[in-house]
Amino acid sequence: MTVATATVLLCAGGTGGHLFPAESLAHVLRARGVRVVLATDARVDSIATGFPASEIVTIASATPSGRSPIQRGLALLTLGRGFGVAARQIKRIDPAAIVGFGGYPTVPPMLAGQILRVPTILHEQNAVMGRANAFLARGARAIATGFKEVRGVPVKALAPRTHTGNPLRPAVIQAASTPYPSVAADAPLYLLVFGGSQGARVMGEVVPKAIASLPADLRARLHLVQQVRAEDLTAVQNLYLGLGLGGLEAAPFFKDLPARMAAAHLVIGRSGASTVSELAAIGRPSILVPLPGALDQDQAANAATLAAIGAALAIPQSAFTPDRLAAELVDRFTAPEKLTAAAAAAKSAGIHDAAERLADLVVATAART
Repeated sequence: MTVATATVLLCAGGTGGHLFPAESLAHVLRARGVRVVLATDARVDSIATGFPASEIVTIASATPSGRSPIQRGLALLTLGRGFGVAARQIKRIDPAAIVGFGGYPTVPPMLAGQILRVPTILHEQNAVMGRANAFLARGARAIATGFKEVRGVPVKALAPRTHTGNPLRPAVIQAASTPYPSVAADAPLYLLVFGGSQGARVMGEVVPKAIASLPADLRARLHLVQQVRAEDLTAVQNLYLGLGLGGLEAAPFFKDLPARMAAAHLVIGRSGASTVSELAAIGRPSILVPLPGALDQDQAANAATLAAIGAALAIPQSAFTPDRLAAELVDRFTAPEKLTAAAAAAKSAGIHDAAERLADLVVATAART
């Protein structure tokens, strides 16, 4: 692959969790003189507009996992149409390599690339390989992983695996330079709570009740930043009234979440791949509540990687009760050395140059053709 003339097609869509690592890789590839094209689906058009690509191609996709046979059939038809569009676009773009970041929106362009004999590289963000990546793995030329150990890789997937880590956004890299804030006696305690679109409700139901049962002296020191669903915002704020908190900020979304992570003594959240990787890179202790009900249990596996080194406490949602959370908060806030040790453990697992490592793999794989 001649860097000065090469084009790399990145395939990501469905959620920001897939798109953001692709965006980080795109920045590195462009800095190396590689032309980047993004293939995505219509659901992320609004957040893909600022993507650092020379061209953005929208390819129809769907998830064939509905309960209804009709829904599954329609999804397969959509994927089939997307495959046809993807094949035509790949012939026009003529990429030296195609990189997929998981999720069904990547299936049409990645499969078309494999059939057209374009080198394809998979990046698996989670500690359990997702179904779309597992489907594509047998035809991949290389597999990059966000975690050192990844379960669920098909036996027939013979491509070499490289542990690159999960590419991080520039804001996360910047936040990672912030030292862990000291926890002095009687000084403010900063707690960050977020759960994403599928987790904010349970946080809004459990966290206020847990904080209400904390000793008054701890509540007075507590500065809380919490993500709350818009429809629940008023109710959650009302729950905190009269608790004597040192500070409160609740909102449906925080644009500067990495900086808020860096300012926190403790983080409570879900355990998506991006969240776990960012906690490690920034080096912050956490209480993680994996999203229940996932067929692959990928969030539970992600959380286990930090729990195993003492960087996080993983609590199943069924056990995430106000009483349990209150006890865990008291345990940590009254023994700050536990927080400091967990922060150091998290930091030890952080990978800051994952995008560069992945770019190296992409360039090397394309060069071997």
